[in-house]
Amino acid sequence: MWPTAILVVMLHFSVLLAPLGADAQPPVKVPRIGFLGVGSPAAYATPVGAFRQGLRDLGYVEGQTVGMEWRWAEGRVERLPVLAGELVRLDVDLILTHGAGILAAKQATTTIPIVMAVSGDPVGSGLVASLARPGGNITGLTVQDDPELGGKRLQLLREAAPRVSRVAVLWNRANRGSVATARETEVAVRTFEAQFLGLEVEGPDDFEGVFRAATSGRAGALLTVPDALTFGQRTRIVHFANQSRLPALYPWREAVEAGGLMSYGPNIPDSWRRSAAYVDKILKGAKPADLPIEQPTKFELVINRKTAKTLGLTIPQSVLLRADEVIQ
Repeated sequence: MWPTAILVVMLHFSVLLAPLGADAQPPVKVPRIGFLGVGSPAAYATPVGAFRQGLRDLGYVEGQTVGMEWRWAEGRVERLPVLAGELVRLDVDLILTHGAGILAAKQATTTIPIVMAVSGDPVGSGLVASLARPGGNITGLTVQDDPELGGKRLQLLREAAPRVSRVAVLWNRANRGSVATARETEVAVRTFEAQFLGLEVEGPDDFEGVFRAATSGRAGALLTVPDALTFGQRTRIVHFANQSRLPALYPWREAVEAGGLMSYGPNIPDSWRRSAAYVDKILKGAKPADLPIEQPTKFELVINRKTAKTLGLTIPQSVLLRADEVIQ
């Protein structure tokens, strides 16, 4: 028989070595998503909320089965490269971004997967090779605004405010897709034999100046070209339009919910929600290069009847009947 002292020592060693046995499991690695936001958390609360809901629908629990690293440029596009670099140094598993953040992320890494929650023209901008096979490390969704939509929006605005003779068009000159849409809209304005007033911005500090230009230029109506910058500043734009009694049409329903007159465009929160599916596929091993980029299939017309009344407008029944939603 073994002496008692030896048995005690052997028992202690067996306890110490037990975790190293065959039944021991390595700790589960929790994937981390880096988020690169162009605007502010407040401005993007609804889209980001839709993305988070998309993750929950797929079984992810933030802080438990997936981690988030949040970076916001607060509308300062020049900050995006620095913020993108921070996410790369953190070695996140993928980067979710939108608008101007996509290019900043692309310039910061060629290896970390990048998911676009929304983008303009990713092919024309040189971000991806094609929508069907993007190649590289970028995929996601586009709400690419067909330049011809500028004419459609103008037509709707003219039906609601037929006496308008001078139309101000607001766009981000740093976004090639927005510039193309603005040019097509200018052609449409002149086709309607109306006067075109261009309002170009490139950052948050430009809006006060273009608002003054719209007032001094005696604008009679306002069209806003979709872009991450103008989306983030939509509350200011709506306030200016309503204060100036300008009939205005926006590309996002969120502007109408904030008091704007009308909107016609894709559902932005739905795009953010669907981006969670791309995140899920990539975290499970899919390659961004092999995931086709999704395009919007439905465009919504939303009308704020209360704002119309405030502006002294009577929206024709023919337009109301085409609306997906009328806010009373």
